[in-house]
Amino acid sequence: MNPGMRSFPDDLARAQREWSATYRQLAERPGRTELRRRLHRLSVQLFFHPYWQQRRPRPAEWWELRDLGRRGNDVRERSHS
Repeated sequence: MNPGMRSFPDDLARAQREWSATYRQLAERPGRTELRRRLHRLSVQLFFHPYWQQRRPRPAEWWELRDLGRRGNDVRERSHS
């Protein structure tokens, strides 16, 4: 892990990876209701996760979490190729 990177709970990081994967799938197949619903559920799960109970995240924290989701998917996709 990058020394400057925050450590997020596993379930929060997993939800972000799923959100990123679902977002890409929806971009490839627009209009898919099940993907839009999944993206919405994951967005709610991310935004209202207990990790954020004490304070709302700063923009830099959101970017780190999103980057973690992107990197996690990239690694998984390369390993399945």
